[in-house]
Amino acid sequence: MRFRAFVLGLMATSALAARPAAAQHQRQVRHYNSQGRPYYQGPLHVTLAGGTGLYNGDLGNSPGDNFFGLAGSLGVLYRLTPHLHLGSEFTYAQLGARDHLRERGLAFTSNNGLGTVFLRYDLLADESVFAASNGEAPIFQVYVQGGAGLLLYDPQSYLGTSRSGSSTAFFAPERNDYPALAGAFPVGAGFSVHLFDRWRAGIEGNYYFTTTDQLDDISNKRLGGASANTDGFGTLMLKLDYSLE
Repeated sequence: MRFRAFVLGLMATSALAARPAAAQHQRQVRHYNSQGRPYYQGPLHVTLAGGTGLYNGDLGNSPGDNFFGLAGSLGVLYRLTPHLHLGSEFTYAQLGARDHLRERGLAFTSNNGLGTVFLRYDLLADESVFAASNGEAPIFQVYVQGGAGLLLYDPQSYLGTSRSGSSTAFFAPERNDYPALAGAFPVGAGFSVHLFDRWRAGIEGNYYFTTTDQLDDISNKRLGGASANTDGFGTLMLKLDYSLE
């Protein structure tokens, strides 16, 4: 519970910090693209998303073996060029899965929080950002993105084939410093649709490469040297986007 409260507190802080930054922004400074067309940077956007996570590691990556948990994110996004945005997000994801090798009978559950900075590239042109244009933002937008950040993970492993409960007997942790830190490198894509006024909504998928083999508290040591690959996970979320200007 303390871990979840910590992650939710970081997400709330990020939302409160977004408004003062937006208040200082004025779309008066022009920049120019490679064709010499003047455009405006910004404005600042706040994003909120919810969905689920998918584990990929030593236990496998089959959706049928995953214990799907909640995932959510809170972030900010700022336009740098007509196609490129700079963003930052706090994300929380519950992960869990059972072993694809039933004879081993391993399983895990994990709470994960991460903060990332990323670049997003819009694939469709947006005429509304140009200073001398009467065009509007496209109703439909497609984008790709990638970035880097830090992952705080807190796994528990056990023998079983179902989701953990109050009576689950967990293994002694493989390390004594959980929740532990690791690097995380998200790559993803998504699309958004203009709803009304300053609101957009869409679906976004990301995959997070990590620098740890203990996202599931099951490393090659517990598996008897089966794998030395690092673990990863993905998220699929419905995302809302609100422009502060």
